[in-house]
Amino acid sequence: MAGCVSRVELSVSCRSLLDKDLGSKSDPLCVLLQDTGGGQWAELDRTERIKNCQDPEFCKKLVVDYYFEKVQKLKFGLYDIDNKSFDLSDDDYLGGIECTLGQVVSSSVFTRPLELKQGKPAGKGTITISAEEIKDTRVVYLEVEAQNLDKKDFLGKSDPFLEFHKQSDAGTWQLVYRSEVIKNNLNPCWRKFSVPLQTFCGGDFNKPIKVQCADHDSDGSHDLIGTFETNLTQLQGAGDGTQVEFECIHPEKKQKKKSYKNSGIVRIKSCKIETEYSFLDYVMGGCQINFTVGVDFTGSNGDPRSPDSLHYISPDGINEYLVAIWSVGSVVQDYDTDKLFPAFGFGAQVPPTWQVSHEFPLNFNPSNPYCQG
Repeated sequence: MAGCVSRVELSVSCRSLLDKDLGSKSDPLCVLLQDTGGGQWAELDRTERIKNCQDPEFCKKLVVDYYFEKVQKLKFGLYDIDNKSFDLSDDDYLGGIECTLGQVVSSSVFTRPLELKQGKPAGKGTITISAEEIKDTRVVYLEVEAQNLDKKDFLGKSDPFLEFHKQSDAGTWQLVYRSEVIKNNLNPCWRKFSVPLQTFCGGDFNKPIKVQCADHDSDGSHDLIGTFETNLTQLQGAGDGTQVEFECIHPEKKQKKKSYKNSGIVRIKSCKIETEYSFLDYVMGGCQINFTVGVDFTGSNGDPRSPDSLHYISPDGINEYLVAIWSVGSVVQDYDTDKLFPAFGFGAQVPPTWQVSHEFPLNFNPSNPYCQG
């Protein structure tokens, strides 16, 4: 059955979302839910929140397991996020759609009108979803800085951030990474970041990559500083003290001014490609996971006769410590060949001397402290 499941990442963008904020635009986030049967939906993933934007292109991809032989019903929901809580029930709903994963993966680009509920459109809002299978486990690590960027703000310097886009097979540009914003700085150095190679360029080292540098504005009307095109082969020239430089060009300025050189230099300090192994890679490669139990017997746990104590000796024979040991142990034992687990206690007065011991086998057999299962 392993051959029938693939990991798929979904890229989501929207147009003309409803405006729910007074005095500014909505701050949208997209959540992905899957039908678990009986009218129940479970959240699979969610994107980042984008501030003050009615036409968001989300950078965070939604990842889902695709089973060819199953009908997987999905629901995409857009919410205007105005608080820090994870719960979406207190956020304004901007619309959503229901579809199957099969519909999405079988369309090169899947666009639908958003609905507030069945048959009720969410204004002129639309959602566009494209799917890509995750086959490559390599990751691109980049360190980027810039120099002499154009000043875009009237009172201060620019607040620059970078966006990397890859060119799709249809020729359109798709956002693959958005950096953090560095406030009031024309010579920014962004923090090192990583993007899966599949996401970054579909595994094609010569696929065009467009890099845009822009000045962040809190109302969402970011000003373009400049842009350039490259590919991963060029970027790989950076590293071991060698840097790769690009001129940041503003197309309109270049047309208007003959004396125009550039709007700053973007410098790639290092570009490395590394393979990132998954948990399954380790397990299928023979990795063993061992489980050792340590139980705290110190008096700070309280009187074991009191129901408030984690060590409560309850009539049904269950307490918090047992639940924790079972929860972890039942998962880990599948990855341990001999199913033998050493178990120790600490902070108890142990016979025959009744001295306090900070490490003793729970079965009182120091030469074989293992428990079966």
